[in-house]
Amino acid sequence: MMPRSAQDDRLSYGARARFHVVSRLLSLFLVLWFAALCVPVGAEENQIVLNLEPTKENPRNSEGSFARLKSGRIIFYYTQFYGGAADESPARVAGIHSDDGGSTWSAPQTIVENSGGNNVMSVSLLRLASGKLALFYLVKNSWIDCRPVIRWSTDEGETWSEPKPVIAAPGCFVVNNDRLVQLSTGRLVVPAAFHRSRGTDPHSSKSFDPRAIAMWFYSDDEGQTWQEAATWWGPPVRSGSGLQEPGLVELADGRLLGWARTDQGMQYGFVSADAGKSWTAPTPTEIHSPNSPASIKRLPNSANLLAIFNDHSGRFPFVKGKRTPLVAAVSSDGGKTWPKVKMIEDDPDGWYCYTAILYVDDAALLAYCAGDSKVGGLNRLRIRRLTVDWLPQP
Repeated sequence: MMPRSAQDDRLSYGARARFHVVSRLLSLFLVLWFAALCVPVGAEENQIVLNLEPTKENPRNSEGSFARLKSGRIIFYYTQFYGGAADESPARVAGIHSDDGGSTWSAPQTIVENSGGNNVMSVSLLRLASGKLALFYLVKNSWIDCRPVIRWSTDEGETWSEPKPVIAAPGCFVVNNDRLVQLSTGRLVVPAAFHRSRGTDPHSSKSFDPRAIAMWFYSDDEGQTWQEAATWWGPPVRSGSGLQEPGLVELADGRLLGWARTDQGMQYGFVSADAGKSWTAPTPTEIHSPNSPASIKRLPNSANLLAIFNDHSGRFPFVKGKRTPLVAAVSSDGGKTWPKVKMIEDDPDGWYCYTAILYVDDAALLAYCAGDSKVGGLNRLRIRRLTVDWLPQP
């Protein structure tokens, strides 16, 4: 063996040093790469965190609502069908919860058993100013008898009071999920679509008139008693749908903005300047959509509005009449215009609707039907987590 010179030793030392540097860099890269793989799903800007798929036992999971408990836990109650997937099929209210800001969710459990002739469905959850939780849902007995009830919890949803009817008069009053609103004054306001009867057979769909009349009900004692608003509005001219599935939001100036889906290619809007007692006549809005519901809420600590709807304005490709694409839009002028829009879902075979919205820290949780022709349009329930920074900026 040849003896090593000092130069050889220096070269050997340099090679070893370079090797250690490269090795450490490679190790650091691997650590960072592995850490990236382990980032919680909720840490991304726009992430599907849960799909409640239809099964043989539960062929449809749909319309729900969120609430946040004092512990920080988020609860989500929704309609769990168990005897078919049609609107009149048997269903109960089920619930899931999340303890990590909506990133992961528990297994479902039954919250409200079916007490209707058909089902119980279309949940609204709301934290009241008094600290109580309110649970609002429909009891659907037939095609001509569908009315909302309200319940309260003083122990963070562990137990609920007996249901109390909101509307005493018989009839079909449709209230969408996540529609109950408490104003800054403390008043509760809920919009309803009244569907008249065309016949007397409660079990025949022919007895149901799809041309809805928009109505509003309000309560000044957190839902113990209710009054009907002084005004109501019938279908627009030549409309086969009427003013279906209305919603409302309180604007920064205290006025109320209302809207309803129609078959006229857009949502129609209303305004109330007296906390829901009376409403202006319906007029077309800038929310161009199929006959599909929209959801609107104020952005956190802002006067700006966030709307989630099926955009058929032409800004994005769309299939006429279908509830796709699903977009998020922001208005800075009280809902007059919606110039800032971002795509959420764009599958042309998708069916996206009945959205619930909850702001949690720096994120917005959306829950909505996300079906398709394979599983049925309303049968898959999806929860998506969007950071507030991802949402369109005004």
